[in-house]
Amino acid sequence: METLNFDGIILGAASFLIIMISRYSCIAGEYHFTKKIWKLFLIIGISSVAAAFYIPNMLVSGIIAILGFSYLWGIQEVIEQEERVAKGWFPKNPKRTNK
Repeated sequence: METLNFDGIILGAASFLIIMISRYSCIAGEYHFTKKIWKLFLIIGISSVAAAFYIPNMLVSGIIAILGFSYLWGIQEVIEQEERVAKGWFPKNPKRTNK
């Protein structure tokens, strides 16, 4: 009898959730903290990718690497989010007076 391998399904579901969370982080981060939040995204991204090298479990390492690369990709997204707000595609934070 064959056993089923759920690693791919788990990795796919984790990827979906990570991308969803990192996308929301871009929108909420720009709304509350301006595009300066990109520095935090850089720290999370580099730390996660570096940690993935040292995690012996392949599945967990893959999930952490996906998290890192999603936040590295998010740096560009958070910068573009500022442009989307300027175009009126997303709401501007009314408490922010500088831009």
